[in-house]
Amino acid sequence: MAAADPKEVFKRLKKTYPDAHCELDFKTPLQLLIATILSAQCTDKRVNLVTPAVFAKYPTARSLAEAEAEQVEELIKSTGFFRNKTRSLIGMAKGVSESHKGEVPRTMDELVTLPGVGRKTANVILGNAYDTNEGVVVDTHVGRVSLRLGLTTATDPVKAEQELMPLFPRKNWAMLSHLLIFHGRRICVARVPKCEICPLNDICPSSRV
Repeated sequence: MAAADPKEVFKRLKKTYPDAHCELDFKTPLQLLIATILSAQCTDKRVNLVTPAVFAKYPTARSLAEAEAEQVEELIKSTGFFRNKTRSLIGMAKGVSESHKGEVPRTMDELVTLPGVGRKTANVILGNAYDTNEGVVVDTHVGRVSLRLGLTTATDPVKAEQELMPLFPRKNWAMLSHLLIFHGRRICVARVPKCEICPLNDICPSSRV
């Protein structure tokens, strides 16, 4: 079977997940940036349990930039890789406070200069905190679902993003990521996808039904 039609994929997933959204809890761009850094190799649910204490203790970029590493590590330990994440968080906060007057930057070029911030993280911030469609967030779910649907042949996230962007209108890029993530977490799961209840099973080249 040929690759699934992108328009049909978006239409059906939007109908299936009308409330698709970023599942990290945040109120400000800085909070989302902190949460996104913590989400590496960790579930959003776990991150959401940890971030209230982090946000309360470090409400500004400057307060986090001046934090004691050991105290940050203790707060975020349960998210895994906590030493690396602590270095990224403090480094990011120093960059934001020293080079951007305490405000999380609004462009891809500026965001990716911050420690711990790559293209995927920058896309999360731009799409969800600033409503700017600069690219498609390709995490493990987006990558897996896109491959199964035949929308991309790339396993590298950056290459997959470059293949996905031309298939969908720019205005839909952020929502596309939310839809594919929701679908990947709920139906098109990693080990045994639930093809029998999938709304795309008649157009998906990987369908088992």
